[in-house]
Amino acid sequence: MIFLLIISILAYIQFFDSSPVHDKKKIVTFCGAASKPVMEEAALEFERDYGIEVELHFSGSGTMLSQMKISKTGDLYIPGSHDYMLRAMRDEVVDPDTIEMLAFLVPQIIVQEGNPKNIQSLEDLTKPEIKVGIGDPISVCVGEYAVELLKYNELYESVEPNIVVHAESCSRTAALVTAEQVDAIIGWDVFAKWNPKKTDVVLIKPERIPKIACIPGAISVYSTDKESAQKFLNFLHSEGGQQIFRKYGYLSTIEEARIYAPLASTPEIVKTD
Repeated sequence: MIFLLIISILAYIQFFDSSPVHDKKKIVTFCGAASKPVMEEAALEFERDYGIEVELHFSGSGTMLSQMKISKTGDLYIPGSHDYMLRAMRDEVVDPDTIEMLAFLVPQIIVQEGNPKNIQSLEDLTKPEIKVGIGDPISVCVGEYAVELLKYNELYESVEPNIVVHAESCSRTAALVTAEQVDAIIGWDVFAKWNPKKTDVVLIKPERIPKIACIPGAISVYSTDKESAQKFLNFLHSEGGQQIFRKYGYLSTIEEARIYAPLASTPEIVKTD
């Protein structure tokens, strides 16, 4: 009799443990790799505080957008620049009313620690002995910005022969310098904060930067849990989420970004009062 009672209790517990009511909520987020360190830490903190798991996918912003469109999945889209959010809006992949500006980025020259090739300006990237890396301009936002920056300063044709790598994401672009595959990259200012012991920043003259980028986030039209997706987006935009961005060197406001690029154009989707 006791044996049967124990079996009944165990079966009862197993039934409720396997019940969908007890399943942990999970949202899927497609991210440009420009925000990788922040998103990884924020997802862990958010899951700890809210009990909602965040499954992160990272690659070039264009690649992530294509994957969402093909698979028709994903709860959030967080590209590495506003340009790709505009494309997501055009392709009706995100709800434009949910867009939030999460951080701002400025392009700079990132070199190996100690700057062994003594690179001091964009012109130095034209020297024949300098190996340059950029992101793939077709699918990676920072690569697109690099090409635009060089063309704006009438240097693309001179630097292009020295570009030896087109990396497939922001994180892989940043790794080109730390792996000593190139002497310099044109990347986001935060890349040097990702690997401060292996990289240095060479600031581009403010008047030579044509455009500021922002990291936006929005809820996908494919989301199956818009409430949880909104909670994570709110968390990233909250003071707690912004502290994580600042920890890794990201700029919180357009005013901070303008210190480094006062003449640059403002991202089209930045909300203003």
